Amino acid sequence: MVRMKNREIVEIFSRVADMLAIRGDQIHRILAYRKAAESIEALGRDVNVVYAEGKLTDIPGIGDTLAAKIEEMLTTGRLAFYDKLAAEIPPSLVDMLRVEGLGPKRVKQVHDVLKISTLDELTVAAREGKLRDLPGMGAKSEAKLLAAIEALARHGDARIPLGVALPIAQQMLAELSKVPGVVQAAVGGSLRRMRDTTGDIDLLVAAADVAAVMDRFAALDNVESVAGRGPTKTNVVLLNGLGADLRVLPAERWGTLLVYFTGSKDHNVKLREMALKRGLSLNEHAFTPLDGGPEILCATEEEVYHRLGLPFIPPRLREDRGEIEAALAGKLPTLVTESDIQTDLHMHTTWSDGSLSVLEMARAAQARGLRGVVITDHSVSLGIANGLSVERLRQQAAEVRAADAAMGPDFRVLHGTEMEIRADGSLDYPDEVLAELDVVVASLHTALSQPREQVTQRLLNAIRNPHVDIIGHPTGRLLPDRAGADLDMDAVIAAAAETGTILEINANPVRLDLRDVHARMAIEKGVKIAIDTDAHSPGEFDLLPYGVATAQRGWATVADVVNTWPIADLLRYVNRPHAGG
Repeated sequence: MVRMKNREIVEIFSRVADMLAIRGDQIHRILAYRKAAESIEALGRDVNVVYAEGKLTDIPGIGDTLAAKIEEMLTTGRLAFYDKLAAEIPPSLVDMLRVEGLGPKRVKQVHDVLKISTLDELTVAAREGKLRDLPGMGAKSEAKLLAAIEALARHGDARIPLGVALPIAQQMLAELSKVPGVVQAAVGGSLRRMRDTTGDIDLLVAAADVAAVMDRFAALDNVESVAGRGPTKTNVVLLNGLGADLRVLPAERWGTLLVYFTGSKDHNVKLREMALKRGLSLNEHAFTPLDGGPEILCATEEEVYHRLGLPFIPPRLREDRGEIEAALAGKLPTLVTESDIQTDLHMHTTWSDGSLSVLEMARAAQARGLRGVVITDHSVSLGIANGLSVERLRQQAAEVRAADAAMGPDFRVLHGTEMEIRADGSLDYPDEVLAELDVVVASLHTALSQPREQVTQRLLNAIRNPHVDIIGHPTGRLLPDRAGADLDMDAVIAAAAETGTILEINANPVRLDLRDVHARMAIEKGVKIAIDTDAHSPGEFDLLPYGVATAQRGWATVADVVNTWPIADLLRYVNRPHAGG
């Protein structure tokens, strides 16, 4: 058997989807390949192992047809369908889709008419004025396209972490909201759904004076250039190379605008199918009866879903991962919210690599409405972070107890550690030391590139230790550049379920680890989740919403998240007999 890697299959399926889009295939077929690519990308196991177990069709979005294609790639190292498609649609055309404003239809036109097959050839043609005579093009469109090509060359097209893109989007919305006549404003797309990364920024505004909003958008300080402008849409390139789109419609059309441009594509396909069954078509403007009747306008998202016979579906769930079926069955979860969080179980002070003392961090947490914290400075092996020896850890205990007393009866300061799981799988502190602590977080920081079996076993060693309560940021990833450990997440989650070990969603947007798909897998197996900020300074407590959003994307409720519980209940849980012991 040819051991193709998960990412190689992801790349092939993604390119097939793009090539089918360029060819003009039906959207359902295109989306099937895209969803398959996303499912393989999110798979916590080696796809070769899943195939050997005969469980390819257990992967979300993988039916018999796609399973057969995966089997073909795993056993032959090739996909005949891809090779056949490549003979018709040169794979190099896919690279052109990276250019802002260049869609599949235009790529096909450029190839069919001008015989251009590569991004370099497209660049030359644009510079030589050979695109302007294409139907629907013109000199201005050619100039915009050339500018977009040059922007891509300068900035690249890597996806941007949520924590980078969302503050930019929110600041832009704040400026647009000041324009007279603006009555609604929101982010859309993957930002509103709070995916961990985004390709661009979608902004949505309800206003009567479209032109005034568009003018202000184009003049924002962080806009490098205007890539295109139409009656209801303007797209720009920001100084950081990120693309941003603004869509403006009247307030009476706000509901359909917001639903349509929140997505995801797969979710919207399902909504449009439901609309068709009711004799309606659905787009960003309105519902339109197929019999030619007057438009049905929706000023709120709730009206859109009600028209389709559905309750409101929270944006975080709109990924076509069963949310529509759950809504129809009355089984949508009541998602955990920021206001539910009572404690933060992972943070750092000046004892290791934090910026404030124990008492100062406790006061900063209390000022943000929390009712308790666990001080979890690094253990000794993480020398770069000034990790604590056993002697220093015991010295710290006295300061933690003093801070707990100083905070009074309505706020608890507990003593813990973020203990290193060493490269050989051993833990930094002996069991008798861990037994002295209120809460133990164990994490991977080093040797993350070890083979899957080895790095997974390290984590399993920690999960099965009777004194380890929480696994912090399980994969150790750092967005956008460090993928983290190649863990067998099925094995990790199974062990956590067996032992009752808590898995953390680290709220720092460079981590968001557990990922949403793994959080949902864990919750479905009965594993408890902690949402922690891993704060090293008081401002990092404000990262909590990112972690909550990731938990929501994993369908987490209050019952699933241990730091929504009263502290007495939390301590009872971590002090129970541990199945791993």
